[in-house]
Amino acid sequence: MGTMIEFARPDGGKTKGYLASAGQGRPGIIVIQEWWGLNDQICGVADRFARAGYNALAPDLYKGRVTTTPDEANHLMTGLDFPDATHQDLRGAATHLAGIGGKVAVMGFCMGGALTIAALVHIPELAAGVCFYGIPPQEFADPAMIKAPFQGHFANQDDWCTPAGVDQLETVLKGSAQSPEIYRYDAAHAFFNERSPAYHLASANQAWERMTGFLGTRL
Repeated sequence: MGTMIEFARPDGGKTKGYLASAGQGRPGIIVIQEWWGLNDQICGVADRFARAGYNALAPDLYKGRVTTTPDEANHLMTGLDFPDATHQDLRGAATHLAGIGGKVAVMGFCMGGALTIAALVHIPELAAGVCFYGIPPQEFADPAMIKAPFQGHFANQDDWCTPAGVDQLETVLKGSAQSPEIYRYDAAHAFFNERSPAYHLASANQAWERMTGFLGTRL
């Protein structure tokens, strides 16, 4: 359904990404990859959003690199310039989507979930955000600074984005007079990814329904 495109960064550079189109004038959503890269699974999520009526753009943050091994994924993630990805690639994606249609939201998984929070902190044009099991370092992106509506989906069996970390995130968000939607699932990290051993169908379906309901009222 989608195609690879190039879009402009604020600094005048270009970034590639996978764009799944629902049509001119439709709301947009930025889909942020896991640490594996912009793979077929993430492109499939963008396609699913397009079928639901959103223009979905998944930026290629690793510049064409994709992996299936955790060691290499960790290497790629730790080598990513998170401020550049946020202020340039993700903000450029937001601008591109706004030029196609209406309001723009952001969502992502794992590393992309952490970047979702960072985007909500640093990109004021975003109308809403949905985070799946990812939290950035507070010194880079303080969740207390988020102004847009926020929804989060987290796993109870997760040693990376831990339940304790989620509790702290929720406390920070509520302490800044926000009304976040935080959902916890009796599943493991990456439960939404149908290609992961951790995939949990019931949790994934429930999260999708909650997410599309949330986005439908804010975009």
